[in-house]
Amino acid sequence: MTQTPPQPSRARAEIDLNALRANVRALRARAPKSALMAVVKSDGYGHGALPCARAAIEAGATWVGTATPQEALALRSAGIGGRIMCWLWTPGDPWREAIEADLDVSVSGMWALAEVTAAARDAGRPARIHLKADTGLGRNGCQPADWPELVAASLAAEAAGTVRIAGLWSHLACADEPGHPSVTAQLETFRRMIGYAEGEGVRPEVRHLANSPATLTLPEAHFDLVRTGIAMYGVSPAPEVGTSAALGLRPVMTFSASVALVKHVPAGHGVSYGHRFVTDRETTLGLVPVGYGDGVPRHASGRGPVLVGGAWRRAAGRIAMDQFVVDLGGEKLQEGAEAVLFGPGDRGEPTAEDWAEAADTIAYEIVTRIGARVPRVYRGVHDTGGAGTDTGGDE
Repeated sequence: MTQTPPQPSRARAEIDLNALRANVRALRARAPKSALMAVVKSDGYGHGALPCARAAIEAGATWVGTATPQEALALRSAGIGGRIMCWLWTPGDPWREAIEADLDVSVSGMWALAEVTAAARDAGRPARIHLKADTGLGRNGCQPADWPELVAASLAAEAAGTVRIAGLWSHLACADEPGHPSVTAQLETFRRMIGYAEGEGVRPEVRHLANSPATLTLPEAHFDLVRTGIAMYGVSPAPEVGTSAALGLRPVMTFSASVALVKHVPAGHGVSYGHRFVTDRETTLGLVPVGYGDGVPRHASGRGPVLVGGAWRRAAGRIAMDQFVVDLGGEKLQEGAEAVLFGPGDRGEPTAEDWAEAADTIAYEIVTRIGARVPRVYRGVHDTGGAGTDTGGDE
């Protein structure tokens, strides 16, 4: 049977699930004595939470993590089994639904413990909770001074049958800066807070602290479980830690578009809003039909790199909501030519890190912000055991 060739599209984000599987295996090898949680919050950092969760589990992840309970419930409804943990709760959130869906939930303060125990009584089954310690990040989590109260109340709830204290956990502030003194300080604080809780009778199933950079560079932070987010998608957590290639990771997303128009213009021609770019010679311009409405950062105007016609070009002038322009230097390309904004770099294309540098941000933001109107095309939907193999198929 003859297959219909794929139709050209305005833009697409191609997701290589075999690369993701290979990344998960590489991360498991970095923490061989710890279980691995595949973090798929914010729609899998823009890659698609459900297909990425499935692929990660196929590669050996035994936990899945999300930020919000709504994200976790959607995964459970879609058929993701096993352990799913969510940690960003606000008053009135769906605690009972989470308990009934057999999710692991985080508790950072007394208000949350009160809500989850009430929900557990209504559900008629205990909630699995992870007590989060603020060891120095200063965001979510229980302060050391308040830890004895939270531990005591949680143990009382466990004795009453409304909760099971499944985990003790925290999050690092500067793991992406090797040698930062806060890392050692947080490790020491976490150990003290674990020691206190266990001394009072808590028997956690897992203790967990390590994020992606700590998984890669800080074995003493691995404990029973590591939580890998951005590294799972093949993006380096920080230049100080190493490039993706140096860390044995392969970027999973390739973001490209079809050139919508190519035209000759004279010298002195203004380009895009505000005429921040004016041609200094007769040249050709190429119109790339994506913009900040698709997640292309406006801050990268004049700097954002694109591979077009085998050469790097820069966004000429301001990036608009739906489009931006590149100076082709007189080259005449055909409309429909591929413009690759970022990918693994195999073909000489920019990477997400290159866009992060151009926009003065981090690569996490670059991949996560790619918008919903950019279709995701999944390669390697079925595991063939190797990175980069195109087994075809959308999901």
